[in-house]
Amino acid sequence: MASPRKLAHIALATSDVARMRDWYCAVLEARVVFENEMLCFTTYDDEHHRIAIAGIPGLEEQPAFAAGTDHVAFTYGSLGDLLYTYERLKQEGIEPFWCINHGPTISMYYKDPDGSRVELQVDTMPTAESIDAWMKSGAFAANPIGVIFDPEDLLARYRAGEPLETL
Repeated sequence: MASPRKLAHIALATSDVARMRDWYCAVLEARVVFENEMLCFTTYDDEHHRIAIAGIPGLEEQPAFAAGTDHVAFTYGSLGDLLYTYERLKQEGIEPFWCINHGPTISMYYKDPDGSRVELQVDTMPTAESIDAWMKSGAFAANPIGVIFDPEDLLARYRAGEPLETL
């Protein structure tokens, strides 16, 4: 069996390429690698493009509850990086609609201009194996969603030097 090596990119369809481009470039600190009147490709790392945005005039808005992809998640290297991003985005008027400590991740959920959900997260455990063990421990079964948190409170505790283990 041959599994993919990585997830290469996400492709989005919108009726407003510029608004989506600006939002994803702001949120992910991405750069445009190609753009014309119908397409925009952006990346934030060494991949040639991570977010592809296709302009399709006259698209209908997504219904609030519909089958399909619920959200796309991006993992940061540290809690400090996630909290820095939260602060940076808040200054630009982009705020999360839901913040939750899932156990193996601390996550902030945002909505892009078309209403698609984007999760920005940081792993709280050092390895995939430790997360797998935690998920099999019964703690996940007892609370598979997690605990809602206030990002301002978490930021203040982080700045005060509270140990990562208790954050």
